[in-house]
Amino acid sequence: MSEIIQTIKKELRNQTTVPYLGLGIFEGTKTKEGEQMPYDSDSMILMMNNGREMSQRLMFEYSRAAMHLEQRRGVEYLTQLVNHIYTKDFQPTPLHKAVIDMLPRYIIDTNRDSKLQELLAYEPHCLILGKSRIMADKNRYEVYEYDVENKKYFLVEDEVLDDAKKILFKPMGSTLPEPSFIISDADYVDWLTEAMGGFALPPILKTYRKAKKYLFLGTSFDRDTDRMVANELTFDLEGGYVITDKELGKKEKKFVEKHNLEVIKMSLEEFTKKFI
Repeated sequence: MSEIIQTIKKELRNQTTVPYLGLGIFEGTKTKEGEQMPYDSDSMILMMNNGREMSQRLMFEYSRAAMHLEQRRGVEYLTQLVNHIYTKDFQPTPLHKAVIDMLPRYIIDTNRDSKLQELLAYEPHCLILGKSRIMADKNRYEVYEYDVENKKYFLVEDEVLDDAKKILFKPMGSTLPEPSFIISDADYVDWLTEAMGGFALPPILKTYRKAKKYLFLGTSFDRDTDRMVANELTFDLEGGYVITDKELGKKEKKFVEKHNLEVIKMSLEEFTKKFI
């Protein structure tokens, strides 16, 4: 097992494997006040609904629950709610730090927090933020360049990515530079529709990602939404790795086989200890 981890480290350093972070990386992560951060669909729904369960239909997937909240309270309310969840006082995880230490040029983080951005705050990098329901443009992303001296992001054109030494892609949004999230069913339907048309990421990345492997960390493929997002973001992939100690369901196994992914049977905690 240690041999495969050494191989993954090497591939991350030589840019042939891309880290892909999901909700599960926050399992066991608590805020300063002792609250558990959302680490799966159920815990996300509970966090959005003041710790209360919702109806069985809404508990199926957090995007459905978020859609219900959006319809009742409005888009602005939902944005503020998600921003409140992810601006709580909590530390980057050891896995965040370990990934940054591998010096990958390109990172995909499907979470909505800003911890990787905080860890990158002392080096130049580009941020690609996923967007949804933009009326004026088909592109479902914005590109930012980070100014280290002034600690600010500036909106830039795609071409900047050509020479970027570090690219952080947050397809589902972030709290920074300003709160913007893809979380409700309506957000996902819009994003995925345009993603399938080729408008979810800059053309430069479509070339860069060819024949890359992906290291899926804290990512579950038991929901259609997560599988569809992963499918679009990793198009032209060469294969990769899934770190999990959970039994995979039928749909998950099918996804893993279709994408030529190797399942490494260990918990994220165990993987992180061996990875550091």
